[in-house]
Amino acid sequence: MSIPKIRIRGLKKSFGEKKVLDGIDLDVMPGTGMVVIGGSGTGKSVLIKSILGLVTPDAGVIEIDGEDVLKASRGRARELRAQIGMLFQNGALFDSLPVWENVTFGLLAKKKIKRAAARAKAVEVLAQVGLADDVAGLSPSELSGGMQKRVALARAIASEPAIMFFDEPTTGLDPIMGAVIDELIVDCVKKLGSTSISITHDMASAQRIGDRAAMLYEGRVCWTGPAGELMTSTDPVVDQFTHGRSHGPIKMALRR
Repeated sequence: MSIPKIRIRGLKKSFGEKKVLDGIDLDVMPGTGMVVIGGSGTGKSVLIKSILGLVTPDAGVIEIDGEDVLKASRGRARELRAQIGMLFQNGALFDSLPVWENVTFGLLAKKKIKRAAARAKAVEVLAQVGLADDVAGLSPSELSGGMQKRVALARAIASEPAIMFFDEPTTGLDPIMGAVIDELIVDCVKKLGSTSISITHDMASAQRIGDRAAMLYEGRVCWTGPAGELMTSTDPVVDQFTHGRSHGPIKMALRR
């Protein structure tokens, strides 16, 4: 069997008395699209931030290509994480920079491209997400929400990452534009041969962009399976969440 592109074992993280991750186990195989679902506060973002190195776990193992980044030297951990591209929930574009600089920001910052060649590179990548070359000179404020999401996707794939993270990729988009973005994500990931992890509350999106799915509940992975089986799972936690049922094992705390 091939080594998982990302392998997580016993991952724990608490903030004060609040246990967010309580022993996460998860394998993401090379070339696979993994979708992570779960209610608010179940640790989805903390999981992603732990892999990225933005949060330091209290315990556990995070392996990329078989190497534990938590035990690796700072330089080696940086090298392993350098293969990750990220599409942030709200795009996180820099308002003060034109689109072409946003798209090539990471390449310029890491000196992987000369500034004189950056605009041409941006135009090339923008074409991959269906945007014309004249978009390169615009500012983010001149773009619609769907166009901003496409620019953010272009920035995420500009370095041709081996791993891609998508944080709520369809948030704020209408259903049609959401489907368009999902198609672009699938197409880009497939062309790059990348491995992806996506966080989403959108079940239609989850089934479009995911090969596999994992449900987080009470700090652990309570279910994994094909993304296409999310809506038909007989697991009571998954069934309640995916269908938005008010009654079931998941109890929402309400202030009165």
